[in-house]
Amino acid sequence: MKNLIHCLLLVSVTSVIFAEHRAAWMQEAKWGIMNHYLADWIARTENIDMNIEQWNKLVDGFDVEGLAEQVKSLGAGYYIITIGQNSGYYLAPNPTYDRLTGILPSKCSRRDLVLDLCAAMSKRGIKMIVYLPAGAPSGDRPAREALQWQDGGSGRNREFQLKWEQVIADWSKRWGDKVSGWWFDGCYWPNTMYRFEEAPNFASFAAAARAGNPDSIVAFNPGVVDRIISVTPHEDYSAGEINDPDRLMIRRAANGIMDGTQVHVLSYLGQTWGRGAPRFTAEQIAEWTSRIIKSKGAITWDVPIQPNGRIADSCVRLLTAAKFSPSRPSN
Repeated sequence: MKNLIHCLLLVSVTSVIFAEHRAAWMQEAKWGIMNHYLADWIARTENIDMNIEQWNKLVDGFDVEGLAEQVKSLGAGYYIITIGQNSGYYLAPNPTYDRLTGILPSKCSRRDLVLDLCAAMSKRGIKMIVYLPAGAPSGDRPAREALQWQDGGSGRNREFQLKWEQVIADWSKRWGDKVSGWWFDGCYWPNTMYRFEEAPNFASFAAAARAGNPDSIVAFNPGVVDRIISVTPHEDYSAGEINDPDRLMIRRAANGIMDGTQVHVLSYLGQTWGRGAPRFTAEQIAEWTSRIIKSKGAITWDVPIQPNGRIADSCVRLLTAAKFSPSRPSN
């Protein structure tokens, strides 16, 4: 029994060490930019009817080099983009998703926008993180039914999770070490869905994300929380979603590590996620960003993006005026 306990403690400590090691680069990167590039959001803001042909046209016209140059000019150390969300449209191919849902023609884009972004960002020393919900696309009924999704509060959702991990692993293997991390949204029922000894669980969820890159960092988002928390030892950095950065609390953290995870904060510059004119001044952004960086944490700012893949000029001017980017080491 003593040997067993010793082994379990060793595995636990080793997991924490590995988690800290995987996300250590975030302390050097300091801050990043996030974009919500989503079919249904674009359809609403541009007043267009979204369909598969229109989605492929948009993705094909996405200016990856222009965006990457903007991110570099602002001094961000990493970049996060949504693979997809509730509409069922995704910006990269995934044969496993197509097979499991049976949706043809595919609502996954022909162009692998993630792969092209990885190439453009990598040339400029910028790491890539991808965003994906933890649940099925809520606005796509055929996909929800085929994936056997149920509201997480109503049960374990085992059948769905087994399928979703296959989808995640397909993308992870496709991108390999070109993608440095994952940010999973909507992990609202950690006890109901993931905290089990047998798979599917947090361990298998994280393993699916690391199927193509064992060093990929993972975060599971439990929702908007004003205090930095970690929901499982199987994540490497805190999801850190917060609406009002001025309310942020970082407690019990040392050298940028809180409960075994890298401190990370995520908020938005616009009136809401991905949309609207900037709601903060350059001075406010500089103050909050500097505060996180000084605590050896990392902060991500979500900014509006245009259909052509370029960041809105108003946000570029604002982030430039904030003047905190020089704190990032040159590549």
